Amino acid sequence: MSVPRIDLRSDTVTRPTPAMRAAMAAAEVGDDVLDGDPTTKKLEARVAEMLGKDAALFFPSGTMANQTAVWLLSKPGTEILLDAGAHIVHYEQGGAAALSGAQVRLVTGSGPVMDAAALQAMFRPDSPHTLKASLVCAENTHNGAGGMITPLPALKAIQAAARSRGVPMHLDGARLWNASAASGTTLAEFASCADTVMVSFSKGLGCPVGAALAGPRDVIARGWDVRKRFGGGMRQSGILTAAVLYALDHHLARLTEDHARAKAYASRINGAGGANVVPPDTNIVMLDLPAGMDSADIVRAAEEQGVLIAAWNKSRIRTVFHLDASDAETARAGDVVARALEKGKS
Repeated sequence: MSVPRIDLRSDTVTRPTPAMRAAMAAAEVGDDVLDGDPTTKKLEARVAEMLGKDAALFFPSGTMANQTAVWLLSKPGTEILLDAGAHIVHYEQGGAAALSGAQVRLVTGSGPVMDAAALQAMFRPDSPHTLKASLVCAENTHNGAGGMITPLPALKAIQAAARSRGVPMHLDGARLWNASAASGTTLAEFASCADTVMVSFSKGLGCPVGAALAGPRDVIARGWDVRKRFGGGMRQSGILTAAVLYALDHHLARLTEDHARAKAYASRINGAGGANVVPPDTNIVMLDLPAGMDSADIVRAAEEQGVLIAAWNKSRIRTVFHLDASDAETARAGDVVARALEKGKS
């Protein structure tokens, strides 16, 4: 008899609920490239309002939306300053260099993520021999740091450091929904710290596809052209955006449930086999293994018991909670991983 599978590799693994599928099937649609899709227009207006921006544009992926922001705000032959562990650096196929002709310069903060003092120190002195910075990017929550929230005061300080050098700022807010739910800071307050903001719909909100880029109306109007150039022009996109509208009504308020499950799971596995949990701010749990233990072995042992988790690197494991993971599944996953860790110690 097969063991029921619990997939906690990412919050992107969710499947549309029956009600979300019904909303998608009933969506009013049009040609978004020719005349505009009515459901997509409705979503874009709603997201812009939620983020306190003039306009928003729907994208097939967060990576495309991030890279569009980089293309719009940076300049070829300059550099982009951003956290050393940023998604834009490690998981977007070198897009800043390949698409926009800008190089990335990594900023290492005094803590787990970039801070204003570290950013300020990385701006190069004015010189005819060195390249200039044209863009600062922040990430909130920070994926690589375990879903860590950059609090509003810290984000404002980063924005001030960028502005002191006359440099615009983009916020990779793929999981900004989680940051807001966990901190009580509104989406618009976080978004006010950046010229453009990307939010993803295919993670905590449980939608099958999509992201949005929000910002000033003229910037987003130019973003339409860039999206087309990158191959992101979609036709009856309302089938996808209807899922997002449904999620904003029904899935946004429940994000704190994922955060609670992450904390419960973290408490169960912390210390097992000598491993240490990074205390989760939101829905991501990072687990650091002791010397001599390999993440691939723990992942394999958990999978044999029907629990899917992800090896972040050789000594770190990532687990992500989402709307498809129940309290009972969270408890079982914690027991399975804890046993794998204890066995891995021997």
